[in-house]
Amino acid sequence: MWQDPLFFVVAASVLIVLVILMIGIGGFARGGEFNRKHANRIMRYRIAAQAIAVLMILAFVYFRRVEGG
Repeated sequence: MWQDPLFFVVAASVLIVLVILMIGIGGFARGGEFNRKHANRIMRYRIAAQAIAVLMILAFVYFRRVEGG
């Protein structure tokens, strides 16, 4: 698994989702102008990043199963 470059792509995509989620939660907790201005955009970015991460996870599982690894 550690030699598989797709594993690192999956890990990076999951970390990107986590960073976007933390930015969104931080903005929501702080409130104010930043939250009013950017909350919906950050949520859209998170949803798009999550969709990409799920596709990467599915690709990883598929290719690992096909290779028999």
